[in-house]
Amino acid sequence: MTGLYGGTGLHLAVALDGVGWHPAAWRAPDARPADLFTARYWADLAREAERGLLDFVTIEDALTPRPAGRLQGGLDAVLVAARLAPVTGHIGLVPTTDVTHTEPFHVSIGVASLDFASYGRAGWRPRVSAGVAEAGHFGRRRASAGAPPGRIASDAELNAEAADAVEVVRRLWDSWEDGAEIRDASTGRFLDRDRLHYIDFEGPYFNVRGPSITPRPPQGQPVVTVLADTAPAYELAARSADVVYLTPDSRAGTGAAVSRVRAAEAAAGRGGEPLRVFADLLVFIDDRPGAAAVRKARLDELDGAGPASSVEVFTGTAVELADLLEERRDAGLTGFRLRPGVLPHDLTGITRRLVPELQRRGAFRTAYRETTLRARLGLARPEGRYGAPASAPAAAATTGGRS
Repeated sequence: MTGLYGGTGLHLAVALDGVGWHPAAWRAPDARPADLFTARYWADLAREAERGLLDFVTIEDALTPRPAGRLQGGLDAVLVAARLAPVTGHIGLVPTTDVTHTEPFHVSIGVASLDFASYGRAGWRPRVSAGVAEAGHFGRRRASAGAPPGRIASDAELNAEAADAVEVVRRLWDSWEDGAEIRDASTGRFLDRDRLHYIDFEGPYFNVRGPSITPRPPQGQPVVTVLADTAPAYELAARSADVVYLTPDSRAGTGAAVSRVRAAEAAAGRGGEPLRVFADLLVFIDDRPGAAAVRKARLDELDGAGPASSVEVFTGTAVELADLLEERRDAGLTGFRLRPGVLPHDLTGITRRLVPELQRRGAFRTAYRETTLRARLGLARPEGRYGAPASAPAAAATTGGRS
């Protein structure tokens, strides 16, 4: 089976969030909540995902605690990904960062540094933060006029700001041309300053001069990914991303969501590479038919509710999940981002049961071949946008910030 964009078979990613996506996952018998804040825990998960030859892992992040009775706290996603870079060798690493309260300059150097640490396996998911409680952590932002109750702005405004943040980050990644570092000890020249550039970004949310303090990343542009579940988020993905995650709940819904992506690309006047489209699915996998549903029901009872999300929930065997993925893929998807209900149980269900089943069908790779995340997704390494010499010495530049 030949996949989209030159690949073979399905593309699979896993979304890592604490001890799993079910709110009572930390109470599952084989969960490891005591290890959550250790490097070893995250390294074990990443190495297991790599054992399954998955395309990439995403690492969630948030600014507020979960409700009482659920797992509390978390580590910084970019720093976790940086720790995983030296203990993995192939899998892509895609941390989430807030862009409503975090300066794009800081995001740009963090993700660029991750790309260097991983030799070209970095990605990034920008996330908006709508809540007044989240804004209260920073004390720098008040709600916009007409904002919905409990929110600092509308979805449209937050996603427009996010699009500008991504644009600033992308320009900063390009602000050093390839080969700007000379490193000539005999002459004392480390940089060719004509190859460093002001980005001079001015908009309603940011005024950023640049250039970056970090050289252009190995991939040129690390892979930018966006979760799209509202109209403004579709627009953000079409304007700014390389990969979009969708949340359909049926084959017909998948086809409709993919069509919506393509319509958003056309409306945004997107040129070049089309979006790679992944569908999200929350999964509970067991060997015996019916066992996964029983396990989820037990967790629902412990929590008193269960997962509250627009993402479709699958409970079943690896064979049944493989059937579902192959059937949905034909609706125009590049691949799937699977959310394990409980870690590590449902991650190993993916890597040790689902992947071998897909391989048996000839629908998934049997080895890693590409060395960068962009190449694995069929994305070319882009040329930098700043080819002309900078108009002023880079040493005098300032980083800029929010307007």
